[in-house]
Amino acid sequence: MSKAFIFLLSFIFIFSIACRTRNNEYVTIALPETFSTFNTLTSDKSDAAAERVRNLMFNSLVKKNEKFEYVGELAKEIKPSEDGKVITFVLQDGVKFHNGKEFTSADVKYTFDELFKSNGFKAGAFADTVEGKRVPHIESITTPDAKTVVFTLSRASLQNQLLSNLVAIPIIAEGTVASQATQPIGSGAYKFVSFDQSQNIVELAANPDYFGGAPKVQKLRIKTVTDANSMQAELQSGGVDLAPLPTNLSPDTIKSLGNIPSLKVEQFNGSNIQYLQFNTESAPLNNVKLRQAIAYAIDREKIINELLSGQATIAYSILPVESWAYNTGTKYSFDKDKAKQLLQESGYKGETIKFKLAAGNAAFSQYSQVIQNSLKDLGINVEIETVEPNVMRQQIAQGQFQMNTGIWVGGNQDPIFLHDLFTTQKIPSEKTKVACCNRSRYSNPEVDKLVNEAFNSTNREQAKELYFKAQDIISREVPMFPLWYPANMVVANKRIGNIKISPSGDWSFIKDITADAK
Repeated sequence: MSKAFIFLLSFIFIFSIACRTRNNEYVTIALPETFSTFNTLTSDKSDAAAERVRNLMFNSLVKKNEKFEYVGELAKEIKPSEDGKVITFVLQDGVKFHNGKEFTSADVKYTFDELFKSNGFKAGAFADTVEGKRVPHIESITTPDAKTVVFTLSRASLQNQLLSNLVAIPIIAEGTVASQATQPIGSGAYKFVSFDQSQNIVELAANPDYFGGAPKVQKLRIKTVTDANSMQAELQSGGVDLAPLPTNLSPDTIKSLGNIPSLKVEQFNGSNIQYLQFNTESAPLNNVKLRQAIAYAIDREKIINELLSGQATIAYSILPVESWAYNTGTKYSFDKDKAKQLLQESGYKGETIKFKLAAGNAAFSQYSQVIQNSLKDLGINVEIETVEPNVMRQQIAQGQFQMNTGIWVGGNQDPIFLHDLFTTQKIPSEKTKVACCNRSRYSNPEVDKLVNEAFNSTNREQAKELYFKAQDIISREVPMFPLWYPANMVVANKRIGNIKISPSGDWSFIKDITADAK
């Protein structure tokens, strides 16, 4: 055997090893929606896709644990004062930003100064609007030393709301706000490398100094794939390794992809809530017995098994099961006889009920038709009306609907959401948008009292008892009927391991995935 041939064999062997190593280090992730910005701190709008990408590069002071309780992330200790008006955050040691700067309290102060200066979308969560004027929740932010940040609130009842709002705020390095839109610099598990705007492809590299432990996969490519057919093709060809929460794929399609030898489908419990909403001011749905009859008439188990391919779990509360304040209240299991009895007691006389849907969502349309048929079979005259999504949102806000369906993403993880959804809110006129988020225009003085007391309480056990009582009443009066928690579905190449997505569906799990060579 010639030396030249031996050299060639050696070269091919080394090259193949290098290729396998490269492929082992590189994972391509599909994002089913385009995103508008890297700078989610000062952006003037909400962008769920941008938040998923943000989660890989940045950290917040506070995060949610598996029970949706607020615990430290960049803060290692959270110390509320006895009166609840002051919250002291002791910061993690050994945290560095991607530019090498050590993380200190000055960065936290700088982040919030820039947030409030921008007056962007996220800044609005830290203030109330009273008579047209914005009243800040935070009176001051001080930094006694490099590892301590002190937030002073305008009132003690804002403590839980502050912690909730902090989860969404990416802490940035002092002096970097101007470059965040094009060169994001955080402290997260992955560093920004490049962005191909024409293709909407982001490349990231592992942060070996990440305080939470270095990622297993060295390089990520995040590719936007909005078209369902393209998503299937990319997964089958290996152009995409991982598709977390592929919302552009139907349940049937996701299930069928699991039959392809190179792919696997993994299912995890989700915390978002799919719901049916009633306008409680609009006859005949202002009758509680009619709303109860509708709840008993819907066979959710059948819809989940047959239409959603088992990719959901029946919901008995707006809150997720994992929440510390979760309470089922009245459980509406499918019971046609009970539904008929309540319908008769309601005095319903066959009036038409308009069921509004946002146009373009095939999944919503499918299960809504099943619900419509179930209600018609009971004797309830339901007509489906599809409306352009932006018009739909406006009409729902203005109370121009009787019944509609939708999904709440993320907001329902905190019982504060009960305050937003079900306490009485002043509506000056039909043309005025209702404040977030009591779209059902529900009003019950006892619920107002219980939820407001819980909302303002700094005692967890007391708040839990109050929230439980409120949920008992709300579930009995059914202003909104929780349908199911959609599962967090993941389609992945079989070479991807250790996929463990949390109920919230965020992308923090990507730090711990593994990848075998292709």
